[in-house]
Amino acid sequence: MAPSATEPTISPEDLPSDPTISALRQTLTSETAPLAKRFRALFSLKHLAAQKPATPQTIPAIDAIAAAFTSPSALLKHELAYCLGQSGKDEAIPYLRAVIEDRAEDAMCRHEAAEALGALGDAGSLKLLRQRRDDAEEEEVVRETCEIAIERIGWERSEAGKAERLKQSDFSSIDPAPPLAKTAEVLSIPQLERTLLDTSLPLFQRYRAMFALRDLASPPDLPSAILAVQALARGFADPSALFRHEVAFVFGQLSHPASIPSLVATLSDPKEASMVRHEAAEALGSLGEEDGVEDVLRGFLNDPEQVVRESIVVALDMAEFERSGLAEYATVSVA
Repeated sequence: MAPSATEPTISPEDLPSDPTISALRQTLTSETAPLAKRFRALFSLKHLAAQKPATPQTIPAIDAIAAAFTSPSALLKHELAYCLGQSGKDEAIPYLRAVIEDRAEDAMCRHEAAEALGALGDAGSLKLLRQRRDDAEEEEVVRETCEIAIERIGWERSEAGKAERLKQSDFSSIDPAPPLAKTAEVLSIPQLERTLLDTSLPLFQRYRAMFALRDLASPPDLPSAILAVQALARGFADPSALFRHEVAFVFGQLSHPASIPSLVATLSDPKEASMVRHEAAEALGSLGEEDGVEDVLRGFLNDPEQVVRESIVVALDMAEFERSGLAEYATVSVA
């Protein structure tokens, strides 16, 4: 979102070189650094970029993240776009637009850039998003993401959206769609599941049901948690790869053991889209403390798909982090 009127605008030219940012940027942009180390540097920069109010490190952190878009790794670049969207800072917008406009870029990265513009609520990007949504030659995953981003920006800026009461979520992420609004009628898990799986409905509405089910599965000891996870898992049969990948992402947020069977099945399916398998791998990484999960992941270290192989490396590092008891998956303190 745009900075408030009272929040000072910080110009990069006015800032001295920050040694922490410089070191993290060097690691992130190094093609010789281990991928897991680069990811930890990225999430350190994400934390610094997302500070509210902005600090002298905010814009240099955004610039450092964007500097890695020259990498050949589609996995890393898609994560860069995600982190820029989560920063909440308009300074990230030009970088994200450039990724979407580059038709030579991997579709997974371009989809994530479109989703990030939606997360930032950038009305100035609506023309570009509509162009990509309506372009019959555009990749389906990009078209679908642009559709959701357009709906999210419209919802956020509408009077109806501003008036909605949303259930307090356990998750701090800026989601592609908000959960369904709190109403006098409390929607049951079967009702939410019907909306989730109804392919005649707009993706934005189905995503809202998805995130409502997510929130019914957290914390994991909620009576509704297992039923909500099971409902979400049925989304893996959806015809949209984008939709299936979002289910896997939600499972990564939840880290609920009940999601393991469906995640393993998704990762193990060689016919599944690589962007879905990669998300399933990283979700399993968040469950690294559970028996057998690391062994499953190690079985895909030599997968034919590069994005899956790289995701396994990151997932195993995440599993190590889960065992460590550290508070944040990053290389600098975020206390």
